Amino acid sequence: MLHLTYTELLGVLAFVLAGLVVYVLTPFMASFAHHVGVVDDPVEERRMHLTATPLLGGLVLYLAVVVSVILLLPFNGSVRALISGGTAIALVGLVDDLKEIRPSVKFAGQLAATGLALLFNVRMETLSLPFLEGSIHLPLWASIIVTLLWFVAIINMVNFIDGLDGLAAGVCAISSITFGIIAFSLGRWETGVVAVTLAGATLSFLRFNFHPASIFMGDTGSMFLGFVLGVISVEGVMKSTATVALILPLLVLGVPFIDLFLIVSRRVRRGVPFYSAGQDHVHHDLVLVAGFSQRKSVLLLYGWCLLLNATALAMAARSLVATIICGAASVLATVFLARLLRHYRLAASRGETAA
Repeated sequence: MLHLTYTELLGVLAFVLAGLVVYVLTPFMASFAHHVGVVDDPVEERRMHLTATPLLGGLVLYLAVVVSVILLLPFNGSVRALISGGTAIALVGLVDDLKEIRPSVKFAGQLAATGLALLFNVRMETLSLPFLEGSIHLPLWASIIVTLLWFVAIINMVNFIDGLDGLAAGVCAISSITFGIIAFSLGRWETGVVAVTLAGATLSFLRFNFHPASIFMGDTGSMFLGFVLGVISVEGVMKSTATVALILPLLVLGVPFIDLFLIVSRRVRRGVPFYSAGQDHVHHDLVLVAGFSQRKSVLLLYGWCLLLNATALAMAARSLVATIICGAASVLATVFLARLLRHYRLAASRGETAA
């Protein structure tokens, strides 16, 4: 007979409650968005969908996480940071969904939301470097700068990967489950509950967001998800003194981190702002260059993400054999995708030259 501890039962309840909120409210939100005209028309070349699709799915994700957290967790510093900063970043995203705002204004909103997290002491206080003994204690000024950079990076990279149906929601679901397992193993049960709440919400949202999507999360959802992952990563892993405390989040969020790195490097080489819109993301390459369907492309990226997350879990469990196996599989998957895309790019280039 299965016996659950109080924290495990709370985690299950949070997962189910958040998923139920999303499942019930999403159809109503989609209908409302259609009624008031808050839809994403595929008029820009970079859009991957073919028909006008309602936005505001991010509002449902926000409500599901915030309501679940308020009902199930004590109102401590990290919960206050999540609610206040999450509300701020969701409002910025909502304004952008309703009326597109300048990147500088969005960036200012991201900094403000992170500032609210800092106000409630959600910050990176130490850096534990892999393969080195001990950890580096950050003075307050360095802690603030590193935390700001960390949050802004995660918020934007989740926002960047929200380019194919179900991609951002699925990657965030996988990442939040991994963060939850790690947080519970470290005794950080409150952060673990937040993580499984996010997992329940995003997995339920995939019912409506996987290709062909009937609703999008918009910037409201993608930036909110990024902010919540920032809180979870700092509170659940980064405050740990384990030597892998820095590398674990990099593996868990490896796919969006790699995409962000490639985007910045590609656009710097081309001399265009890294925050500008474009079709040069990894997911765009899979569809537009390799010619894969949206479903196949998203599933490939899910698989890559799962391997990286499995490696993180193996490292967290201090299993050398599992770490070697999962790490080798992750490296092979990364090399495979890189060679695959390089092959198709070269083929496309030769075709353009011949034409």
